[in-house]
Amino acid sequence: MVLVDTSIWIDYFQDGKNSSDLEILIDENLIVTNEIILAELIPYLKIKKQTEVIKLLNEVNQTPLDIHWKEIIQLQVKCLKSGANGVGIPDLIIAQNAKQNNCKIYSLDKHFKLLNKVLKVKLH
Repeated sequence: MVLVDTSIWIDYFQDGKNSSDLEILIDENLIVTNEIILAELIPYLKIKKQTEVIKLLNEVNQTPLDIHWKEIIQLQVKCLKSGANGVGIPDLIIAQNAKQNNCKIYSLDKHFKLLNKVLKVKLH
């Protein structure tokens, strides 16, 4: 399974230049999302009155969030020690969620490349 990050969805909705694999993943029913990603996407879509897109996003399988705050703190410590500064808590939670559910992360966000080096999260 592939956890599709907000940056991929935004690119896909705009012009799709950097998210070409998304349609293949959708067709093969390999995508998942979570509440953080939806919370980042849906407010803007509501303002733009994109109700059909919101409905479709809500139909994507969701990985349950089971946040282990002590682990998040340790992940942030590892990042800081390795020089991977600026990785936000939402990205750490998404990485933790992907690892818990044995998912790859599909993202354009450079923080996930840093997390891959430091924490060995799987990337698509």
